[in-house]
Amino acid sequence: QDKDRKMTEFWLISAPGEKTCQQTWEKLHAATTKHNNLSTNSKFNIPDLKVGTLDVLVGLSDELAKLDAFVESVVKKVAQYMADVLEDSKDKVQENLLANGGKVALDPVPFLCILKGVNQIDNDLKARASAYNNLKGNLQNLERKNAGSLLTRSLADIVKKEDFVLDSEYLVTLLVIVPKLNYNDWVKQYETLAEMVVPRSSNVLFEDQDSYLCNVTLFRKAVDDFKHKAREYKFMVRDFQYNEEEMKADKEEMNRLSTDKKKQFGPLVRWLKVNFSEAFIAWIHVKALRVFVESVLRYGLPVNFQAMLLQPNKKTMKKLREVLYDLYKHLDSSAAAIIDATMDIPGLNLSQQEYYPYVYYKIDCNLLEFK
Repeated sequence: QDKDRKMTEFWLISAPGEKTCQQTWEKLHAATTKHNNLSTNSKFNIPDLKVGTLDVLVGLSDELAKLDAFVESVVKKVAQYMADVLEDSKDKVQENLLANGGKVALDPVPFLCILKGVNQIDNDLKARASAYNNLKGNLQNLERKNAGSLLTRSLADIVKKEDFVLDSEYLVTLLVIVPKLNYNDWVKQYETLAEMVVPRSSNVLFEDQDSYLCNVTLFRKAVDDFKHKAREYKFMVRDFQYNEEEMKADKEEMNRLSTDKKKQFGPLVRWLKVNFSEAFIAWIHVKALRVFVESVLRYGLPVNFQAMLLQPNKKTMKKLREVLYDLYKHLDSSAAAIIDATMDIPGLNLSQQEYYPYVYYKIDCNLLEFK
């Protein structure tokens, strides 16, 4: 995939309200657009949420971190499976991965509802993927049987009844793979490779890149002798019994699987589309909850902060970080000390992500880097 067409990452940050939250927003917007548009910004309005005790918030902060990781993994699984299912049309993946047509409205969703909903998506995905993959796998196995070299591939769609002497007590028709380089030898030799080979009974039935598939009719009792001699000349006798019923069953199975796969494809893509949207919206809700909890833990009560969504320009990310640091370093004169200290600070999990003087979460939408 072309690097510039990839979906990108967003930074969800919050800073305390100055005289008003509007002022906080305007200050950020001015600072990032002054330097050649370092980012595309929008307000990220979080609905009013109830504030519990500090202990509850600290506990919630940890739970939300786990929920965030889980929901993100489900979002990515659904996106990745969409790419797997769309096989040849990977370019269509992006248009199918639009959460709610690109608009996400936030409303106060309880923590447990999010967990339950995303769990359900995860379990349904496992079941649906398993059923579809089984079907796809069985079909691929049959297709493999119908491809490959003449030594191994299924011959059901190649040979016809009239290529064989059938139901004879004494005669039998063998199928022989003859390398193209040795074909002249075959024409000269096959009638004399063993006794009792029917003269002029060999025809070319099929060819691939390297070999011809030929038939030859001879007396049953000469078969072993013929096989042995043929091998010396690099003519390989295929182990094959003409059985119309079996070949018909193979063809029918292939058609059935192919029809089933086509039938399941549309509903599966629709399900993935809807549930990608559901999971993604749930993920954004988790991010909103995290920003709220973290902002209250950092900036205190009463609740007074502005959350903002930034889409950094790829080439100027470093500059954007510097501008944000200058803008908000006054919030945390002890930031440097905190980073050196090993003390446990509520709502701050240093092992999980980098620390900034403002509340910061990354929403990584690089969901389309498919292998």
